[in-house]
Amino acid sequence: MELGREIGVNPYKFGLYGTTDAHTAIPTTREDNYFGKYQHTEPSPNRHVMDVIPAEDPALRIVTAQESAAGLTADWALENTREDVFGAITRKEAYATTGSRIRVRVFGGWDFEAADLGAADFVSHGYRNGVPMGGDLQNAPADGAPRFLVRALRDPDGANLDRIQIIKGWIDRDNNSYERVYDIAVSDGRVIGDDGRAREPVGSTVNVPTATYSNTIGAVALAGHWQDPEFDPEQDAFYYVRVIEIPKPRWTTHDAAFFGVELPDSVPPTVQDRAYTSPIWYTASN
Repeated sequence: MELGREIGVNPYKFGLYGTTDAHTAIPTTREDNYFGKYQHTEPSPNRHVMDVIPAEDPALRIVTAQESAAGLTADWALENTREDVFGAITRKEAYATTGSRIRVRVFGGWDFEAADLGAADFVSHGYRNGVPMGGDLQNAPADGAPRFLVRALRDPDGANLDRIQIIKGWIDRDNNSYERVYDIAVSDGRVIGDDGRAREPVGSTVNVPTATYSNTIGAVALAGHWQDPEFDPEQDAFYYVRVIEIPKPRWTTHDAAFFGVELPDSVPPTVQDRAYTSPIWYTASN
């Protein structure tokens, strides 16, 4: 956005996608089924200490334990055809996950109301009255502010959802850049405070020694309506959605339980997989 003001176009107006980046022809995506990125990091009792990037300086050394299991790309194609799938990617109506098959949809507009979350024609209503992820909000009304509708559904074979967040980024008149996180929907009856955050964590059901967890916390689905409380029509901004799962065992914890080895101390034993949508952009007309 800073470059956009300087040269007249934003060259980094990207969408988000995820990838496995595996070199084994076994691109598994789940924490409980991780087959490594390279041949020498395929499942074994000591793979967590194998070098990915060796270095004499321990601070620069990267070992297998520090690798993420996987990533996935999802997009909202009109039909299940190659043309429509790539069309969705081209218009950036796509999102990334860290391996889970979370479903998330977001629309931004100027007139959405909380009641719209329950509309039977939620998707068509969103397209008619706003823009999807990857889109551009234009023509801000006088005294108006962007409003967002978000629905999220857990991976049917995975963990429940902890919360939905909107991350706003913007630049002020002096070209200073800022970001802020807002919780817009949280599970288990927790409260979102006046600062836009639910400070109480969702908790954890993870049993580390057995590498198991249960979906007795969190939510199968979450939905939220949010209006930017600090919108300035003269400030360029972006908004993207982040959906976070409840904790579950990390792949290193599954390895420790399966092979009967000690947990590595370089990484936490749990992970909260998540999805990140492509941003919705607002560009000031100045």
